[in-house]
Amino acid sequence: MTKSEKVTFVINTLNEIYPTIPVPLEHKDPYTLLIAVLLSAQSTDVRVNQITPLLFERADNPFDMVKLSVDEIREIIKPVGLSPMKSKGIYGLSKILIEKYDGKVPQDIDLLEELPSVGHKTASVVVSQAFGIPAFPVDTHIHRLMYRWGFSNGKNVVQTEKDAKRLFPKELWNRLHLQIIWYGREYSPARGWDFENDIITKTIGRKSVINEWYKHKKSR
Repeated sequence: MTKSEKVTFVINTLNEIYPTIPVPLEHKDPYTLLIAVLLSAQSTDVRVNQITPLLFERADNPFDMVKLSVDEIREIIKPVGLSPMKSKGIYGLSKILIEKYDGKVPQDIDLLEELPSVGHKTASVVVSQAFGIPAFPVDTHIHRLMYRWGFSNGKNVVQTEKDAKRLFPKELWNRLHLQIIWYGREYSPARGWDFENDIITKTIGRKSVINEWYKHKKSR
């Protein structure tokens, strides 16, 4: 297969498996999505979805959030990890949203990245999922699969994002990044990977990855 044919195969296969795509983090508007994505750093979506209802019951908008102290926020979000840093970020960004943006989440990715504790990936998720602006947030699953499929060199997420944007049509970015995340979780995880069920990697995967898997299987 040519690279173009491989890209088409990936798109078609993902559309077959995930004709409709659930959004991993529960939210009701751009602000609650922004907070949920911030909380998901080095945590799981399942854990975040358990904690955000407790937080949003107290404060689901920046005006109510700044009425809480950093310590109160930290106590609520403690189970997701990194709570000292995240609680300061949530309070700080909420304050800035009120002071600079009338409590609204900006749609500009560069403005989002200026907010406390909001990195490029978080900003990309918010603009794509909350506002429908094309972006290709790269998490660990996408980074891993882009390498396994031979679409990127695996050196860093910045390069992986560039390669993904170059290979896939812009109008599909928002849909594809979610499809690849779900596929990575269900069919091509980092641990407990069953290569035989990973139809995409099995069909177009990097030879070195496939050979390594078979070598590992034989040694067990």
